[in-house]
Amino acid sequence: MLDKIGIAKRIAKEVKDGYYVNLGIGIPTLVANYVRDDIEVEFQSENGVLGMGPFPFEGEEDADLINAGKQTITTLPGASFFDSSMSFSMIRGQHVHLTILGAMEVSEEGDIANWKIPGKMVKGMGGAMDLVASAENIIVAMMHTNKAGESKLLKKCSLPLTGVGCVKKIVTNLAVLEVTPDGFKLLERAPGISVEDIKKATEGTLIIEGDIPEMVL
Repeated sequence: MLDKIGIAKRIAKEVKDGYYVNLGIGIPTLVANYVRDDIEVEFQSENGVLGMGPFPFEGEEDADLINAGKQTITTLPGASFFDSSMSFSMIRGQHVHLTILGAMEVSEEGDIANWKIPGKMVKGMGGAMDLVASAENIIVAMMHTNKAGESKLLKKCSLPLTGVGCVKKIVTNLAVLEVTPDGFKLLERAPGISVEDIKKATEGTLIIEGDIPEMVL
């Protein structure tokens, strides 16, 4: 089974040379720490940063450098800063190659719910609204089940949706899955996790073809 760092390491393998990548709040922000050193990637944050680097070491934080989740960040040589209108022009103009988001629920049809739990106060959907509407390649980083042990990979989302039919791939603490027209296609198992474990933790339709390899981090 993977922890949050393990999920981030596996997603980092999806990042290709030359990509512009947007990292959502939560587990996705860890991905920047684990991208291969031999490729060039530009990480974008919707608060107006292009060229984010790994998180700073303790004691080296700069309070003026933050991401969209208000976490302190580092920047790489050549990084640039701009206003929100420019940032969202990049997103809406589909200049971002990969978007990595957290989620509370994902449906077998690729719907995502990641912004609101009914009864809890939130400020609004935020930048996720633009990301799910504009991005052509969305990977979700999430735990496979909630704290009660209930599946978060569902036939239909029960929480208010952020986007419809937009998720392409999901990396959880148990598995890597691709969203297909027929349901969740199981691609890889987390270390120490069996196919049966994944079946039990998945409410939505799970497609299993042949032997499922174990993840390599």
